[in-house]
Amino acid sequence: MDILGIIPARYASTRFPAKALVDIDGKSMIQRVYEQARQATSLTAVVVATDDVRIFDHVQAFGGQVVMTGTHHQSGTDRCQEVVEQLGGTYPYVVNIQGDEPFIQPRQIDLLTSVLDGVTELATLVKAITDSAILINPNSPKVVVSQLDGSLREALYFSRHPIPYQRDRPGDVAAWLQHHTYWKHIGLYAYRTDILAQITKLPPSPLEKAETLEQLRWLESGYRIRVVETDLESYGIDTPEDLLQVTMNKNQ
Repeated sequence: MDILGIIPARYASTRFPAKALVDIDGKSMIQRVYEQARQATSLTAVVVATDDVRIFDHVQAFGGQVVMTGTHHQSGTDRCQEVVEQLGGTYPYVVNIQGDEPFIQPRQIDLLTSVLDGVTELATLVKAITDSAILINPNSPKVVVSQLDGSLREALYFSRHPIPYQRDRPGDVAAWLQHHTYWKHIGLYAYRTDILAQITKLPPSPLEKAETLEQLRWLESGYRIRVVETDLESYGIDTPEDLLQVTMNKNQ
C-alpha cells in the first residue's frame, strides 16, 4: 500500500518564530524531522508542506521534497489536504508528521501505519502516562480510549484536562495514576485520503472550540479514530525553552 508522509512546516509561530529552521547540532529542525521520517519503511514518499519560501528553499537545498502551500490554512491537516490535491496520485493514506519533533522515531511511524487496512478512517498514537506533571499539563492532551479484550481500540474523547476525574481522590491527582491508566496523545495522524477530504470541509465544532483540539471536530462529526499504543516518548518543540530542555535530555 502506498502511503504518503507529509510534514507541515510554517515559518510564523507566535511562541517560536522560524523554529523549522533553527539549528540543532548542525542540522535544521525540519531537516532532522525529514531524515527521520525517510527512515520509516512504511512510507512510499515524504514531502514537506510549507507556506514560506525560506523553508521551501532550505528543504530543496538539503535534497528534500517540498511543496509550497497557501498561507490561509488553520491546521496541519488542512495543509495536508492541499498537498494531496496538488500531487494527485493514488495514495490510500496520508500520515501527518509534526514538523517540530526532530527526534521522532521511524518505528513510531511504522507502528501507526501497521493498522491502516483500508477500513480504518483515522489513526493516532497514545502512550501511557507515568508522570503526574504530564497528567496535569494542559499542553499535553490526554485521550480516553475504548478497549476490547484488553486491547486499545478507538479514541472516545481528547482533553487537556485529566479524564476521568477520580471523585474519591479529589485532592490527590498524583495518586490517580496508581488507580487508572491515563493516555497521552502523541500528535502523529494517519488519514484515509477520502476521509481527509471530508474532515477538512467541516466547520469548527463546539468541543473543538472549548479544548482547542481539532480532532474533537472529527469525533463530534461521527468519524472514528483508531488508537495505537507506543512505548516511545514524543518531544514536541513549541518554545526555545522546549528545545533547550529536549536537547539537554538527549545529550545526557
